[in-house]
Amino acid sequence: MTAISRSGNGRRSVATLICGALAAGGLAAAGAATLAPGAAYASSHREAPLISGTPQYDNTDLYAFVSPDHPDTTTIIANVIPFEEPGGGPNFYQFAEDAQYDVRIDNDGDAKEDLIFRYTFKTNVKNRKSFLYNTGVVDSLEDPDLNVTQTYDLELIKLKKGKVEHETKLADDVPVAPSNVGKASMPKYSKLRDEAIYKLSNGSKTFAGQADDPFFADLRVFDLLYGGDLSEVGNDTLKGYNVNTIALQVPNDLIAESKHQPIVGIWSTTQRENAEGYYTQVSRLGNPLVNEVVNPIKDKDKFNASKPKDDGQFLKNVTNPELPKLIEAIYKIKAPKEPRNDLVDVFLKGVKGLNQPAYVTPSEELRLNTSIKPAASPKRLGVLDGDNAGFPNGRRLTDDVIDASLQVVEGELVGSKNDLGDAVDKNDKDFEKYFPYIALPTEGSRGATAKGGADVKSQLGDALTGSDDNTALIASSAGAGAAGILLIGGGLMWWRGRRRAY
Repeated sequence: MTAISRSGNGRRSVATLICGALAAGGLAAAGAATLAPGAAYASSHREAPLISGTPQYDNTDLYAFVSPDHPDTTTIIANVIPFEEPGGGPNFYQFAEDAQYDVRIDNDGDAKEDLIFRYTFKTNVKNRKSFLYNTGVVDSLEDPDLNVTQTYDLELIKLKKGKVEHETKLADDVPVAPSNVGKASMPKYSKLRDEAIYKLSNGSKTFAGQADDPFFADLRVFDLLYGGDLSEVGNDTLKGYNVNTIALQVPNDLIAESKHQPIVGIWSTTQRENAEGYYTQVSRLGNPLVNEVVNPIKDKDKFNASKPKDDGQFLKNVTNPELPKLIEAIYKIKAPKEPRNDLVDVFLKGVKGLNQPAYVTPSEELRLNTSIKPAASPKRLGVLDGDNAGFPNGRRLTDDVIDASLQVVEGELVGSKNDLGDAVDKNDKDFEKYFPYIALPTEGSRGATAKGGADVKSQLGDALTGSDDNTALIASSAGAGAAGILLIGGGLMWWRGRRRAY
């Protein structure tokens, strides 16, 4: 198989828009012309029954690409905790302390990890007598007003034939960028982001913290086909939601087997500690959408607990996929002939001549050829549009994996030319030009300023004038959550009551 060059700018019909949204979730057909509404899935957001109840351990997306500003390095981004509501205080979003968050590298194509980058987190609370995430304006990661903080350790584990040979601690007690409480609490959040970028002695960089969810898609097909009249089509359903991000930038020669074998397979996993102190894998992610629309419900939890070397058990899900049959039944777009060996090549082996190792064992990994230089002008459809630096050769933040995956599933590589998509072609926020590249998270106090503006103080009367330190503390921390506002209101009523009493 060779990479196909084509334009992705053709016009979309109503039917193609609907079909694009089908790729974002496991839609079930209730009949030839009806659809059953279901839960919203996005890439690997809430993709399996068990993990949907434990979001701290849920791998939502994985990205891997040759760094555009440092092409001798590869950047890997692994996100967890789907659908973070920015205003979700006072208990904002933390990495789990009883988890191992791993980035796993297979550099010889045998479906076994040769390197593991392992992140483990610790939480510290300065003042447990306060309910607040921050007790004042936060100017730095070391600010005493940042009441709840996290740090992490990073280990590099080297293996051979599945056996651990060597373990190295690369970083110890690195600070995590906090959740973006709001502009009153964290007026210079970008400074906090920059402080959380940590340089390692081997030339690598690491980051952990909150970010805007970089995945973009329209998922509202579940609302009776975009509101029942297609009026809602083409909107980024994930706009305004955040995730927790782990980002790692490493030299290409650290992860590649050799210059002659520069292709690596990458996947992320989360292991959770059980009551006996043992760690069990509960989440796994390589290519996007696989555990959503390829694996049926009966296999989703099994896939999350499995290893790539055992992926033969899921082969029929790839060679005989359900999604094309649903599209044919509902929209009369003919499904490609089975077995779908073209999908095996792309998603289980890699594209021959581009990112397929010479002696590859079919397995579900995000495969990246680290010798392919970054594109000067990346195309959102990646390899389908002649840009070999993009998906499915790794995955960049700007790659439109919904459109590209759907077109491949509907037979683009076996002669069934199509221009299917969901009409959401880019993220709602621009990505950064430097590591960790992800966009800043949406702040908890987002939105227009409340009516009153500068007159709010006069509307409150003299309540805040001459107040003691405790009142000032609560007032300055109101951005930490709506509960702060309730405390201020209660305090003012008590204070005015005392004035009347005297």
